[in-house]
Amino acid sequence: MTRMKWIWTIAMAAALAGCGADNPEGAPEGRANADAVPPPVPAGDTPAARSDQRTFGDWTATCDNGQRCAAFSGRGTGSWLMVRFDAGPGARPEILMNMSAISGAGIRLVIDGQTQPLNTARDDAVAFSVPAADVEATLVRLAAARKITLAAPDFENDIPAAGASAALLWIDERQGRLGTTTALIRKGDRPASTVPVAPALPVIVAAAAISQTGFGDEVQTLPAGLEALPAVKACRAETSFNPDLGQAVMSARLDRSTELWAVPCFSGAYNIGHDWYVTGPGGKNPRPAALASADGTVSNGTVNGGFAAGSRTLTAFSKGRGLGDCGVASTWTWTGRAFVLTQESAMEDCEGMPSDLWPTRWRTR
Repeated sequence: MTRMKWIWTIAMAAALAGCGADNPEGAPEGRANADAVPPPVPAGDTPAARSDQRTFGDWTATCDNGQRCAAFSGRGTGSWLMVRFDAGPGARPEILMNMSAISGAGIRLVIDGQTQPLNTARDDAVAFSVPAADVEATLVRLAAARKITLAAPDFENDIPAAGASAALLWIDERQGRLGTTTALIRKGDRPASTVPVAPALPVIVAAAAISQTGFGDEVQTLPAGLEALPAVKACRAETSFNPDLGQAVMSARLDRSTELWAVPCFSGAYNIGHDWYVTGPGGKNPRPAALASADGTVSNGTVNGGFAAGSRTLTAFSKGRGLGDCGVASTWTWTGRAFVLTQESAMEDCEGMPSDLWPTRWRTR
């Protein structure tokens, strides 16, 4: 199995897509919108940090706005190994792994020829894990490893080891653990109580739900005011080859005087892109929805997007490939004034990691 980074790059672009793309799996760079509203932070709380991601050799480390961090490696092996660590003095790290070529069979973690027993996976488990009592010693071995192998009966894959130590050290630095008893790599005598608490996450309050009579995913006709927009005309031209795709219009009522409309703009083998507009009654006075990403980019485009009226959330799941084991997953919540980013997670390497384990880039509460 080969790494699908080039497909993921297309999907990342598509996640911020506009219309008029000639790329079958993606779309052109998203259009900026100055109306983005930053998430509120409770008074007196330390504001959330910015998310960040670094690559060290064959390992990638990600920390979200709450300093929840993950370091992982796979790099075209068809397997993956990840170290996860929440922020704060009381957090404990986890070591998770799996092989995409097996189903239900037990696996072994072998580091420089020494086997580390793993927790037995349940039928519904999505990953194997190092027992909590063995995590600290296993981290030491991972940091110094020359060869890391995941092995199943009659099948094994090597996880690239280069960069593991640097990735874990970067997490220690981000979480303020250097020189403490809780550090992943550079431990010291400072007690856990000296580790900074996790930053406060933004608090997002969804607007009250409202009747959706006359709105939904079955709407096939756009209001005239939207059809007249040059950007919508470009989307219509891009999807004209497929009448069914052109009818994949979505709509919702946000409040008594505000509507939400989604215009299909492109499609690929496993991705469909929409541009979203917030309007007055009957589609009047349309303006592009402002959908911010964790890196601050704002667009009105989604890939595989949809609106859940009950939770007042707009979601997107840009797949890096058809299995859905890589790409970007995002959620925005309608607050009554704007759509605010409430969750974003991403995985660059297509190695079989399920989306509910992807490292987070942004979280709220």
